[in-house]
Amino acid sequence: MSDNPTPLSPDDVALFTRWWFAANYLSVAQIYLLANPLLREPLKREHVKPRLLGHWGTTPGLNFLYLHLNRIIRQQDRSILFIAGPGHGAPGVVASTYLEGTYTEYFPDVTQDVPGLDRLVKQFSFPGGIPSHAAATTPGSIHEGGELGYSLSHAYGAVLDNPDLIVACVVGDGEAETGPLATSWHGNKFLDPKTSGAVLPILHLNGYKIANPTILARIPEEELIALFRGYGYAPILVEGHDPAIMHQKMAAAMDQAFADIDAIQKDARTGGTEAERPVWPMIIMRTPKGWTGPKTVDGQRAEGYWRSHQVPFSDMDKPGHLELLSEWLSSYRPDDLFDENGTLRPEIRALAPEGDRRMSANPHANGGALKRPLRLPDLEPYAIDVQSPGKTTGESTRVLGAWLRDVMKENLASRNFRVLSPDENNSNRLNAVLDVTGRAWEAETVDYDDHLAPDGHVMEILSEHTCQGWLEGYLLTGRHGLFSCYEAFIHIVDSMVNQHAKWLKTAQEVPWRRPIASLNYLLTSHVWRQDHNGFSHQDPGFIDHVINKKADIARVYLPPDANTLLVVAKHCLESWDRINVIVAGKQPEPQWLSLDAAIRHCAQGIGIWEWASNDRGDVPDVVMACAGDVPTLETLAAVSLLRKHVPDLKVRVVNVVDLMTLESKRQHPHGLDDALFDSLFTPDKPVIFAFHGYPQLIHKLIYKRENARNFHVHGFREEGTTTTPFDMTVRNELDRFHLVLNVIRRVPKLAERAAYATQAIHDKLVEHRLYVTRHGEDMPEIRDWSWT
Repeated sequence: MSDNPTPLSPDDVALFTRWWFAANYLSVAQIYLLANPLLREPLKREHVKPRLLGHWGTTPGLNFLYLHLNRIIRQQDRSILFIAGPGHGAPGVVASTYLEGTYTEYFPDVTQDVPGLDRLVKQFSFPGGIPSHAAATTPGSIHEGGELGYSLSHAYGAVLDNPDLIVACVVGDGEAETGPLATSWHGNKFLDPKTSGAVLPILHLNGYKIANPTILARIPEEELIALFRGYGYAPILVEGHDPAIMHQKMAAAMDQAFADIDAIQKDARTGGTEAERPVWPMIIMRTPKGWTGPKTVDGQRAEGYWRSHQVPFSDMDKPGHLELLSEWLSSYRPDDLFDENGTLRPEIRALAPEGDRRMSANPHANGGALKRPLRLPDLEPYAIDVQSPGKTTGESTRVLGAWLRDVMKENLASRNFRVLSPDENNSNRLNAVLDVTGRAWEAETVDYDDHLAPDGHVMEILSEHTCQGWLEGYLLTGRHGLFSCYEAFIHIVDSMVNQHAKWLKTAQEVPWRRPIASLNYLLTSHVWRQDHNGFSHQDPGFIDHVINKKADIARVYLPPDANTLLVVAKHCLESWDRINVIVAGKQPEPQWLSLDAAIRHCAQGIGIWEWASNDRGDVPDVVMACAGDVPTLETLAAVSLLRKHVPDLKVRVVNVVDLMTLESKRQHPHGLDDALFDSLFTPDKPVIFAFHGYPQLIHKLIYKRENARNFHVHGFREEGTTTTPFDMTVRNELDRFHLVLNVIRRVPKLAERAAYATQAIHDKLVEHRLYVTRHGEDMPEIRDWSWT
């Protein structure tokens, strides 16, 4: 603890308590009141909301911490962001932002008077109002508080490459039990004190979740302290119930914590010792749940118990409850806090910082306003020279890695771009980025470690949750990044994607929120080339998950080769307010398009590959459609077989890069209008569609199209194992042979003419099965096939 255990004067303590009471009062009023916000008349039933929603239990602790951080800002001129990790803590955060005036600046109708207070309390958890958790509508927030577990990883992402920023991150003790939060404590092993800011974690122990005790509140103090020392922190414990004593304790704790942060940063930035990883401070605050609320309700314990977690009492028609609410609100002495006009008294308001130093007005909390465009190299030097389709072989993600290396190089000085991956950067063939930067690392190193550096801009930790949280925090504070991951395991962050998508959707509706760089995924080591790892690694369903998000936000790209991958990646890094999913293989594959052709193809997102088609000037008998690298390969191999067996068949090949083009223009901004869709796929001819993912998704996207009934989709059918690459396609009937069989089945004129072709194809499937079971690899004619 600080050398000065009582840094506040008695007048300071009295004034601090009044601010805290004002914040607590407005928090309770938001949860309960529909009108009469300052109790200027006796409380009546019609003054109370018909539906009582919100969470009181964590709120007084959040208000207490917000106040004490404001003291540090005013005294030390700090740039601090406040992240409220406990779920549904918005009553307190909104109350504090209103008290310091920012809320009124962003929402001018919520004025600093009685009519403004009317609007403030009514809007909370009310139709047409604001949610009960910190959200995009909350000034100063970068954290969607609807789901627990992400606050600390967001905090660490926010301070990366922000050397002057400190994020005070409040972690709820229930939240601390989640998997994502448990791993995110390790963010301190990746934080370079020389070039990045600092995170001050504040673990708020109030003892209970919705109906049960919390683990960290019920373990011995010695064990609790040892736990966080083991994580690499220096815990400062603040515990109590009496406000006057707690103000002194917290002020001393804050003084110590910020002094420790200063010492660490000064040492790193002035050439001090770098032999050991810094031990960053954290605060553990233990207070009663529902602090200052009713101690009992209907004879049962409330304060300091789970009954205070949400709304301590909700049946306002029950005798005595209206009076209890009035007594609770009156206990904060509102007339001592607000003047006759309903304005916060000036001596209390003076406790707030000024201008951008207010946490609710910190520019980093509206990161789009700070966003600088990336410097992106031209694509030509990195493109594969494709003179003829299918004659050149290349590894798509390795080609992309070379371009990303120079994206990193171009933006290293501005510290504006990071690549993240759960221990898969090299496996995903992006290792070229390590030529210009190391992997961020502050833990112990040995002389044979590979590319570890405190200021590295490649972030790898074996936690998809933490990578996602870091990247979200980085993007939300105005920077750019790319997250590469094995396709099957990106599902781990499904819920985090949900929350980010909801943030983006809401932020687009908030006038003062500026657009942020897009959340970009590169999914590789995908379903069709996880033959060596087997069934557990074979799942393309993340595409389905993302497509369910709002059309303005969701994008899915399936580049068939390296040059289209380059074009798509550049587009995604230039975009904003999107969730972009790129799926591309890392194995050697045929290359189909020159860079110029890829640019033209990606500009439309879909198109006829004339060089693979033979229907020009005629009506096709069948359309062979494909989306994804392996489906494209198998489609072209099928077309080659069709030319051999039924050479007069008119075949059109349509390749899809932007999956959203398949949707109607009325449903998605990238969707094709019906006339163009029909011109590509015809109004009535069979379409044999080879798709990277689950077949049902294509049917979902095109169900309103005139020719939807004639789409026959081949894709992943949940058939997988450890086997050869081609056998994976055979097991799911995505292979060239099954595609040809479906063409024969669907084109009427082939029914009687293709008997020999059908038999030959079936014979090939038998031959394939025998060969792979005997030799453990695909037949030479499969391995060596090329387009002619």
